[in-house]
Amino acid sequence: MGVALITPFKSDGNVDYTALSRVIDYQLQNGTDYLVVLGTTAETPTLTPGEQKEIIQLVINKVNGQIPIVLGLGGNNTRAIVEKLKTDNFTGIDAILSVVPYYNKPSQEGIYQHYKAIAQATTSLPVILYNVPGRTGVNMTAETTLRLAREFDNIAGIKEASGNMTQMGEIIKNKPRDFQVISGDDGITFPLITLGAVGVISVIGNAFPKEFSRMVRLALAGDYANALTIHHRFTELFELLFVDGNPAGVKSMLNMMGYIENELRLPLVPTRITTYEKIREVLRELNIKC
Repeated sequence: MGVALITPFKSDGNVDYTALSRVIDYQLQNGTDYLVVLGTTAETPTLTPGEQKEIIQLVINKVNGQIPIVLGLGGNNTRAIVEKLKTDNFTGIDAILSVVPYYNKPSQEGIYQHYKAIAQATTSLPVILYNVPGRTGVNMTAETTLRLAREFDNIAGIKEASGNMTQMGEIIKNKPRDFQVISGDDGITFPLITLGAVGVISVIGNAFPKEFSRMVRLALAGDYANALTIHHRFTELFELLFVDGNPAGVKSMLNMMGYIENELRLPLVPTRITTYEKIREVLRELNIKC
């Protein structure tokens, strides 16, 4: 279980680096296998370049080699990403997570050429593809994913968040042996592992790393009955997590648990009061102090 790390903010709008350190400690102490930094859940488009550098360095220093760190590095300007890969210092980073280009709505050939350029720009870092058509406006097909997986050894896997189980099943069935399929959606992680996925890059893991990583490990070990029990415990939270957008839901959970202030950066806003109270009630039913 990898966790797509949130970015805590203070009420004055600045990054709360003390709270971020607290959240990282919580992850390290509770079974998270790796951290994904500056992904969607981090509200990365609202962070300045200076803030991004500080966050990366804080995470690297705090983790201190205990678990791998995956850096979100994607966009819709291929040349800019390639330039960063060639010039930035990636000491302490173990892999890159790169989203399908958004807004431009490229063709499948355009997506292929985009990732080809990224793969050829870095030989030292594995690249994890990230397909999330609900955010990018375009779906990377199974055919394109498999083409990339077969042609570039350093394209190591894909975070699949298309929600299309047929597409994901096709990738798992026909992929090269070492290519990894990772769930990009907490709610379908259990069934996707039963099809052959290797785990999840999780949002809910920010709040429940111990419980959710246990579910992943049980499922990977073939103990589907106990994994399903944990999956069912979180079913209602999976829905509440995204009803007002991500990361509003998980930030409200972490706020209730005392880790962060309930602050987001515009254009994102906190959950509605009704959602907040529903989440609080579910946490109480799960015997989580809040």
